[in-house]
Amino acid sequence: MSNETTIGAQVRTFGASDGYCLCYRHYAPVGSAWVRVVCLHGIQSHSGWYDYSSRRLAAAGCDVYYLDRRGSGLNFAARGDAPGMRRLLLDVAEFIGARQAEVKLPVVVCACSWGGKLGAALCRFRPGIADGLVLICPGFFPRVRPSLVQRLAIVAASLLAPGRRFTIPLTDPALFTAVPRWQEYIARDPLALHRATARFLRTSFLLDRDVRRVPRYVTVPTLLLLAGQDRIVHNDRTAQFVRSFASADTTIHVLPHAHHTLEFEPDPEVFIAVLLDWLRKRWASPVG
Repeated sequence: MSNETTIGAQVRTFGASDGYCLCYRHYAPVGSAWVRVVCLHGIQSHSGWYDYSSRRLAAAGCDVYYLDRRGSGLNFAARGDAPGMRRLLLDVAEFIGARQAEVKLPVVVCACSWGGKLGAALCRFRPGIADGLVLICPGFFPRVRPSLVQRLAIVAASLLAPGRRFTIPLTDPALFTAVPRWQEYIARDPLALHRATARFLRTSFLLDRDVRRVPRYVTVPTLLLLAGQDRIVHNDRTAQFVRSFASADTTIHVLPHAHHTLEFEPDPEVFIAVLLDWLRKRWASPVG
């Protein structure tokens, strides 16, 4: 049996500075760790969606942590809610700081979809916290978003009734993948987030605005992975935006036949190979 099929996630908790208890999955590396990969998921997904790629990275010697965003995934307290943008960024920064205090390694933030906004904003919020940035179909320029009327209702509710919940406009599993078994998985997933508070959604809008300011702060090696058949984000605008980053080491790789969630492709090994090759060229793996 291969290493990646025997590696399992250890579900643990981390206490944020405001007292919130955050769940995360840790995939311990096979052999000596040569890089720490801290992963951030999308608005609807959670760490459990990315189990296979996390195991593959761990099998290659990466120390992998997948943090469930507060109010999502395994975090049931204040479901679909968040106090604000700064708090979400602090969650990630504090988590990375705690890991680095235990064992210091090069840190690569790997952020998918909506989480890409957090990953990029982190470079401005806490410069130097990461040594590399991987953006997988990041949600900088979404194709799917609330209508103008819905956005106005969300803003109004965030002021008058911030706990009011709205449906996240990603109701069709086919937006994420063309593979029927994964569409069924998404449709039946009890941990997926389908509704969020006005406070959280307004935070998301503010994060969109904040991300426009990050290019000059992203100075670390950056890998952008895009899906050619993506129906959730605008690829051309995303690629143009990432090219504006201050980093002298930016790689853009498009998988022409893939859909938004690369984990749910018929052969996820394609994107995993690209990711591992990029990591190894910058933080030399002792196992090659």
